[in-house]
Amino acid sequence: MSTFLYSIFRSFFFANYFYGLCLLALSIEAAAQLQFQINDRSYYLILVSTSIVFYTKAYISDRSGYPSNERDEWYKVNKAFIKASQILLSSIVILFTIRMILVHSEQIKQLSILSLFLILLFPLLAVMYYGFNSKVNLRTIGWLKPFIIGFCWAGIVTIYPLIFYSIESKSIFELSQISVWLFLKNFLFISVLCIMFDIKDENTDSENKLNTFVVKKGLNFTLFNIIVPLSLIGLTAFILFAYNHQFSLMKIILNSIPFLLMILLAYKLRVKRNLMYYLVYVDGLMLLKGICGIVAMKFF
Repeated sequence: MSTFLYSIFRSFFFANYFYGLCLLALSIEAAAQLQFQINDRSYYLILVSTSIVFYTKAYISDRSGYPSNERDEWYKVNKAFIKASQILLSSIVILFTIRMILVHSEQIKQLSILSLFLILLFPLLAVMYYGFNSKVNLRTIGWLKPFIIGFCWAGIVTIYPLIFYSIESKSIFELSQISVWLFLKNFLFISVLCIMFDIKDENTDSENKLNTFVVKKGLNFTLFNIIVPLSLIGLTAFILFAYNHQFSLMKIILNSIPFLLMILLAYKLRVKRNLMYYLVYVDGLMLLKGICGIVAMKFF
């Protein structure tokens, strides 16, 4: 890969655009697996833009706590781009949110207490996770970190599409057995990826007395007594669910691929890896999961 192409590739990850893509893929996967029409384009535009703005703001706010690394240097060099991106994406969020409120004002007024609670729950937890200079910072609870992130992501990619589809289609929001199961599957999958990602920051977290699993239990224990067993539990639960709901063999295989690769990746992480490896391969499993789920439901 040429220096220019690698620079673009790296910027796509460091500027958090990749997280927006992962959220988009997992949200469309939820629509496919729960068998409802995908949301309006405005919804996805707000979702992706908000996620990029949020993660960029979170990273900028948190940078002082980390030693200099490749991403720190990228942020220093690209201050103007980051500022322009934040302004543009924030404007998109504000304008399209106002448009959504105006277009669907009657449906929004009729939202149930449960819907309103769930709409507020996940972003509120996300804000409390990073703290943003407030006294509440859930991130300091090392062992809880991955599960908070997994819970927020699972809610936003599984529950949010359902709620906003009910607004767009003027229907009643309901949490079905399948939607709860899909939420739990996403929660477990993303939580395991977050435990993997903590391996990268083992030394820094140890210095900051942040007791993540890898700091508390060590690398090998985390990989083979936490990550691999949780991955196998998720895979087994999916296969049992798929069998009970008479999924085709190809649908089972496609949906199993991300879990199998997660187990394989655990073995790869025995060796120290750089930041880009984690961004591409660990976080990349979220995108792969979304793609596999969409293809499985659309074509098999």
